Amino acid sequence: VQLQASGGGLVQAGGSLRLSCAASGRTFGSYAVGWFRQAPGKEREFVAAISWSGGSTYYADSVKGRFTISRDNAKNAVYLQMNSLKPEDTAVYYCAAGDSPAGKVYEYPYWGQGTLVTVSS
Repeated sequence: VQLQASGGGLVQAGGSLRLSCAASGRTFGSYAVGWFRQAPGKEREFVAAISWSGGSTYYADSVKGRFTISRDNAKNAVYLQMNSLKPEDTAVYYCAAGDSPAGKVYEYPYWGQGTLVTVSS
């Protein structure tokens, strides 16, 4: 499966952005999808994940209540709605697909290229 993330940009603190992860491949609907982010000089970290059906979602404590992950398997897409953005949310955001909605980078074999989110104060 091939993934492509989009929707990043520059936004002021308190603003919102919606990231999209478009997938190719007929089996996309059988994969869990995670969003991760990597800020300059930092390790890639877990943001959110969703099960293959969309019935289960998981969030990092730092984004809980502000970000929402969702998916539309008919469109081969996963979304990350980001509200109340903070400067510390600035990072390159990546989507990834794997067998389960896990929180570890190594559990996702398929990765898209990142999309940059910059939140100004």
